Amino acid sequence: MKIAVLKERKEHELRVAMSPDAVKKLVLAKHAIHIESGAGLASSVSDEQFVKAGATIESSRDFLKSVDILLCVNLPDTKTLSELKTGAIVIGQIAPYENKTVITDAAQKGLTLFAMEWVPRISRAQAMDVLSSQSNLAGYRAVIDGVAALNKATPMMMTAAGTVAPAKVMVLGAGVAGLQAIATAKRLGAAVCAFDVRPAVKEQVESLGAKFIEVKSEESGEASGGYAKEMSEEYKQRQSSLIHETLKSQDIAITTALIPGKPAPVLITEAMVRDMKPGSVIVDLAVASGGNCPLSEPDKITVKHGVTLIGHTNMPSRVATDASPLYARNLYNFLALLVDKEQNLHIPLEDEIIKGTLLTHQGKVVHAHLQ
Repeated sequence: MKIAVLKERKEHELRVAMSPDAVKKLVLAKHAIHIESGAGLASSVSDEQFVKAGATIESSRDFLKSVDILLCVNLPDTKTLSELKTGAIVIGQIAPYENKTVITDAAQKGLTLFAMEWVPRISRAQAMDVLSSQSNLAGYRAVIDGVAALNKATPMMMTAAGTVAPAKVMVLGAGVAGLQAIATAKRLGAAVCAFDVRPAVKEQVESLGAKFIEVKSEESGEASGGYAKEMSEEYKQRQSSLIHETLKSQDIAITTALIPGKPAPVLITEAMVRDMKPGSVIVDLAVASGGNCPLSEPDKITVKHGVTLIGHTNMPSRVATDASPLYARNLYNFLALLVDKEQNLHIPLEDEIIKGTLLTHQGKVVHAHLQ
């Protein structure tokens, strides 16, 4: 098959959907890989490295008209999709709820779209799970950015002039990003506590050396697939009080809470920000979905009530050199589902992973969540 990769056009996007390692494997399987010139430069991959791996570098995008599969980090614009032939496959992070009109247009053109962020959270799909691979790096980078903005040392230091207390870090949401944030903050010597609506993650949080802050309740925040669900109003009130009181002593707060298909829950209110210590920092990883703090602004670093708020919407892109090869490996593993033993295109429509990710096929929008 002819597989293509374009240079990403979305603002703040430095990643690329292919790596030299993945190119080598696909070329060995007799596929032709076409990559737009400069696509990997922001991820520290030169055109020469792609060529050495077996890819063809194209300076123009004329090759789009004949590609069988287009791999992307983000959904391309409507013009790019219109240049693809009928029956072409697009695989990437589609943001289905935000791009329903584009998805409908793609279906009418006869394109087949797969949303990698909807890969089911099952054991067989772990090697394809882009949310996990990218969120892991986002959690790491959130701590680095938070510490860089903090006017204080992170670890405890004992000197002849006195003792420097460790920075206090609170992580809200102990999913993949949250757990990596905990681990990174601990490695930097911070005193870490964490909150999550799912009691099941308590053991994981404590195994990383953090204190688990919990609301005593019979209500569970665990939804299908390991995600968090929206809680009752009573629970939210008790949660808000607990977070408010804890934040007063923290130096850094990192928020990671998301609810699929819904705006991010507000965890840190303006009143809580006012009561935080001067010079403290909030890193809001949910800012692209509305933010866990209403004062966060997308792709801006602001100071409000003496607190620095960091609102990068694309944290994995800030470590693109590592994020890109992990993402490319996720795509390579997913592609294995779409070929038979002779490496010919074959879409197993009954496969659980295919069902979870397939948005459009044969002229129709087919995913149940988009009906």
